[in-house]
Amino acid sequence: MDGSRARVALLVTAVVCAAALTAGCSTTSPTSPRPAQKEASAASGAPTVPGSAGDLQAAYEKVVKDVLPSVVQITAGDSLGSGVVYDDKGDIVTNAHVVGSAQAFKVTLATGGGAVGARLVSSYPEQDLAVVRLDDVPKTLKPATFGDSTKVEVGQIVLAMGNPLGLSSSVTQGIVSAVGRTVSEGRSGGGTGATIANMVQTSAAINPGNSGGALVNLAGQVIGIPTLAATDPELGQGAAPGIGFAIPAATVRTIAGQIVKNGRVTDSGRAALGITARTIIGPDFTPAGVEVVAVNQNGPADRAGLRAGDVITRVGKSDITTMQSLSEALAGLKPGDRTDVSYNRNGDARSTTVTLGEM
Repeated sequence: MDGSRARVALLVTAVVCAAALTAGCSTTSPTSPRPAQKEASAASGAPTVPGSAGDLQAAYEKVVKDVLPSVVQITAGDSLGSGVVYDDKGDIVTNAHVVGSAQAFKVTLATGGGAVGARLVSSYPEQDLAVVRLDDVPKTLKPATFGDSTKVEVGQIVLAMGNPLGLSSSVTQGIVSAVGRTVSEGRSGGGTGATIANMVQTSAAINPGNSGGALVNLAGQVIGIPTLAATDPELGQGAAPGIGFAIPAATVRTIAGQIVKNGRVTDSGRAALGITARTIIGPDFTPAGVEVVAVNQNGPADRAGLRAGDVITRVGKSDITTMQSLSEALAGLKPGDRTDVSYNRNGDARSTTVTLGEM
C-alpha cells in the first residue's frame, strides 16, 4: 500500500515526486452532495461549458452527484488510497503503488455502509495499475463511466475525486494543463518505477491519498486516474502547486480490462528491446549510457546484433544516458516499430536497426 511512502517521478528532464498517502484515514461516510439544479450538455464526451456562474456551479454539483458514488477508499492496515468502481461485478481499479504487496483490503464506498472486504485480482506495476475485487457486491455499487481520453483538450475543466489526507470523498477542481506527458516514478518509498506515456497533466490538486481516484470531465466521465503529484527540488522537495498527473482512461481500460477478463495483463502494448541492462558511469562520474547485461535469445536486440557488454547511447532521436532515459524513449514507441539504436562496443561506435518487441 502507499502509506506514507514518497515516489519520484521524472517528466523528461524535470524531477517530480509522487504524493505520499497518509495513514489513519477516517471511514466516516461523506455528506451527500446537493441535487444539481441544471444538467450540463455534452457532445462527443467533451462537455459544453455553461454560460453563467450559476450554470457552472450546477454542472459541478451534478458531476459530483453522479460520479462520487463510484470513487472508493481502499485501506490495508493503517495505509489508504483511492479507487474507481470499474464494473457491476465488484472490480475496483486503482494504482499498483496503492495496493503494494498487499493481497487483502477493506473498501469503503462513498454511498455509505461499512467497509467491504476485497482481494487483489492482479497488479501491473509497469503501468502503475491494479484491480481489486469486492468479496460481496453491494446493491448500491455504481460503476464509473470512462470517457475517451484521446479527446481531452488543454484548458478543459476537470474535477479530481478521492480521499486526500484521509478526508473521504473530497473533490478538487482545475483544468487540463497538458496532454501526452511521459512521466516516470522512482522505486524508492514504495514506487513502482513505472514509465507511463500519454499522461494527462492537471492543475486540480492531487494530494496524498488521491492516488487511484478519478479525474473527471464535466460530462461525468472519468478521463484519468490521478497517480503522481509534482514536488519542487528547489523548495526542499516541497509540493509544486498545480502540477499533477493522471493515467489516461484509454490505458486504464486496456490494462484493467485484461486483468478483469484474464486475471493478468496479456497484451501490454509496451515496446521492449528484449535485454537486461544497467546504467553505467563515465570517467567524469556522470551517467554515460546503458550497458547490455544480457540479451534475450532470439529477441529484438539479439536479432539486431546487440550483445552483452554493448553500451546503448541513443534510441531513435533520444540520447540514452540512464535506464530511466531508455524507458522514456521506449514509452513513446510501440511493439513492431523499427528504430535505430546507437551503441559502443569495445570503444567502437556502431548502430543497428531494431524491430521492437513487447514487454
